[in-house]
Amino acid sequence: MPRPRKPPRLWFREERRGDGGKLISSGTWLILDGGEQIATGCASGEEEAANAKLAEHIASSYREPRRERDIERIPISSVLAIYDEDAREAQANTRIFDAMVDRLNAWWGGMMLAEVTGTSCRAYMAFRKKEGKRGGPGGARRDLETLRAAINHHAKEGLHRGVVRVWLPEKGESRQQWMTRSEVAKLLWYCWRHRETQRRHRGADAGRELPTSKYPLRHIARFILLGVYTGTRAAAIASASPVEAEGRSWVDLNAGIYYRLAKGKKATNKRQPPAKLPPHLLAHMRRWRAADERKAKASNRPAPTHFVEWNGKPVLSVKTGFKSAAVGAKLMDKEAPVGERLTPHTLRHTAATWLMQNAVPTWEAAGFLGMDEGTLRRVYGHHHPDFQQAAALGFRPKREPHKRPEPPVSLEKSLETESHNDGK
Repeated sequence: MPRPRKPPRLWFREERRGDGGKLISSGTWLILDGGEQIATGCASGEEEAANAKLAEHIASSYREPRRERDIERIPISSVLAIYDEDAREAQANTRIFDAMVDRLNAWWGGMMLAEVTGTSCRAYMAFRKKEGKRGGPGGARRDLETLRAAINHHAKEGLHRGVVRVWLPEKGESRQQWMTRSEVAKLLWYCWRHRETQRRHRGADAGRELPTSKYPLRHIARFILLGVYTGTRAAAIASASPVEAEGRSWVDLNAGIYYRLAKGKKATNKRQPPAKLPPHLLAHMRRWRAADERKAKASNRPAPTHFVEWNGKPVLSVKTGFKSAAVGAKLMDKEAPVGERLTPHTLRHTAATWLMQNAVPTWEAAGFLGMDEGTLRRVYGHHHPDFQQAAALGFRPKREPHKRPEPPVSLEKSLETESHNDGK
């Protein structure tokens, strides 16, 4: 019986020297795939980069057969590749999904499925924490949840024997940061008024930083208004369009309804139901559309396809611009820790908080936000003016109901009653 083919793997070839100690070739990481040796260009000390090269090689040229095998013989890269092939199109945000799979492949790709243990999962969390960017427990947990989903999908397809459990770090506390109306106004004014500055290299102003005629944050102002008055998630705001088309969230400016789920996308647990636009926001959006069409006509260009665009193209993310605006408006410190930063998602928290403060019924607010009513009550319910009102007033002692005294009986009436009783 022929020996099973080994999966692609890394091998470090030591440096080689000839007679007299002359260096022939430096030590380098190679990918062994069958009888081939594929150069990675990574030297000693660059094992992480070599693992990334291995993941790229597996993703581009190596496909595991879909048959049931033991977990000791299945590379995790194969599990991730199958999950990516089967589940990618169903993802609400393929860009985030791709980045997550790439991160998992870079660290786990060269390991076997049997090596997924609590120890290796905790090692991955430590690596993500050391990595810095989005490296807290939340980022590691989301990655490991994707790894677990990939392994579960692999098992449901009947492609491995044995039980593989993914250890997950504890869930962090949900962020409840929200902004007051004055803070939102301050942020909006900064986005609208902020002008780009450039250093002059010639003339009398050489060496000085002077403002230009460009306003690089005005698209963030639109994003903020949409976020704070609809509570919509960032991806749906970025795809919001006045023109109904595949892959876009559609805003019906005539009916005043925002269809947040992009056309052609499958609904997920991140609910995106249609929302009735507040009248003042609808008036803004109609003005934006009219202004965009006038500018397009004046410049002989097609009208913008989205409400939030940057340099004539729909935005993919506003995280950088939003952070610049929050720091510039002095609402956040540039070096603020992750848990204290204002992010685009803060607008959703703000919308939910304002609805509760204005005593909107929880079932109606939850439907508008696309949120479970229980979650709304648990996370934002304390902002409602009726929050535990009955309980807070329940400690007052109950008073006996006031009884009116019986009216006095007249002397004549009393004598009549006695005479009547004597006659009996």
